Amino acid sequence: MPQAKWIDITQPLTQDMAHFPGDTPFDYALTYTKAQTGSVNVGQITGSVHTGTHIDAPFHYDSSGKTVDQLDLDLYIGRAVVIDVSHTEKITAETLKPFDLQGASRVLLRTSLPNNPKRFPNHMPELDPSAAEFLSGHGVTLLGVDLPSVDPPESKDLPAHHALYRHDIFILENLMLDHVQSGHYELVALPLAIAGADGSPVRAVLRSIDE
Repeated sequence: MPQAKWIDITQPLTQDMAHFPGDTPFDYALTYTKAQTGSVNVGQITGSVHTGTHIDAPFHYDSSGKTVDQLDLDLYIGRAVVIDVSHTEKITAETLKPFDLQGASRVLLRTSLPNNPKRFPNHMPELDPSAAEFLSGHGVTLLGVDLPSVDPPESKDLPAHHALYRHDIFILENLMLDHVQSGHYELVALPLAIAGADGSPVRAVLRSIDE
């Protein structure tokens, strides 16, 4: 039986993609062209480390927390479960109870927010801090969402970030899950080895293990 194909769940990095209000937009441009160098094109990128599909390191919301280069790579590789919570605008422990999370230490939430990388949403579903304790009780160490953030953009106290942090659950944001069925998968979403960074873009992919 042929092995299932990898499914890309990454937001493409484009000139016209949305960015977090007030943050640095993404830009790619050629520094030198082949015509100029006589041999190669050479490009450069600028933008926030929270551009597109990305992970948050604890240093993002705790000045004494671990930076990207200090994180355990095993967090971002392995068995994951995709669950559909698009029926609600507030994701609580009660929302998650009906789902079978056994055997998956990584949970990816497909919410009611449509995937639209070119538009920053005016309103997002809310992740209630109670979800963190529930997920921790099921051995979850990574939570992925198809939202730009697990907290509202205007939040200063970041209750969901800190609730997840208290329960040793790491954060993966801005996934593209509209084309993904609920079920069990193998996940690879490795951050770049950026020394001292508070976050990193990732290339996130899934491969079904239900087939």
